Amino acid sequence: MPITVDIDVMLARRKMSVGELANRVGITPANLAVLKNGRAKAVRFTTLAALCEVLECQPGDLLRWEPGGAEDTEDSAARGVGHP
Repeated sequence: MPITVDIDVMLARRKMSVGELANRVGITPANLAVLKNGRAKAVRFTTLAALCEVLECQPGDLLRWEPGGAEDTEDSAARGVGHP
């Protein structure tokens, strides 16, 4: 998927551990690791909002879109979207 998750960048900037963030957001460290490592299929807006509140950032500081990956092409084909 062409969505990159930059939670680790914000954790480093805030000098915060994964365990502390998970505790303050109210999710398990395992679920935070799934999200942080880009393996999540979805994220609830309430979770995203809590992450932004704790990390004092905007959603765009945590998530970004990078086009052109192999999975991007596969996802587009599955949705019936063609590339020029």
